[in-house]
Amino acid sequence: MKYLIVGLGNIGSEYANTRHNIGFMILDALAGASNLFFTQDRYADVATLKYKGKTFVLIKPSTYMNLSGNAVRYWMQHEKIPLENVLVITDDLALPLGKIRMRGQGSDGGHNGLKHINEILQSQQYARLRFGISAEFSKGKQVDYVLGKWSDEELKILPERIDEACKATLSFALAGLARTMNQFNTK
Repeated sequence: MKYLIVGLGNIGSEYANTRHNIGFMILDALAGASNLFFTQDRYADVATLKYKGKTFVLIKPSTYMNLSGNAVRYWMQHEKIPLENVLVITDDLALPLGKIRMRGQGSDGGHNGLKHINEILQSQQYARLRFGISAEFSKGKQVDYVLGKWSDEELKILPERIDEACKATLSFALAGLARTMNQFNTK
């Protein structure tokens, strides 16, 4: 059985290690743990992870955040992956730093990547793993904060929280959405 795991972020060195790129960082950790490397392909950098009888097609869209839906649609069609086997990993300002929350559906919550995916797929009925980046910015500074680099204090807790997000991602396919939500949303 195949699963499409989409880590949202922006391409380019200027966006590396920014809060908005946590989706890329989680997929890099997931691939790195299995000594996999991403290769450039259509609309995305792609790696394929085989784990416990499941195939995970990991994509980091190269379309920039606001056009992420193009990559999701293409890879769903190319790999023949149904919507119920899609998981989108994204940053979330509404959650405390490092908190993860999985949902089976939902609105875009003002996130431009999710907004475009919803428009392109004409659906909100896909799983998403939201990773909290907190909202520690002053009025009018949201964009600077989201596109800003992680602070030294944040970098200290990220490895453990990214590892937890990787475990939740694998659990999505191995244990199912409901069990994964019960296990990881309560932490």
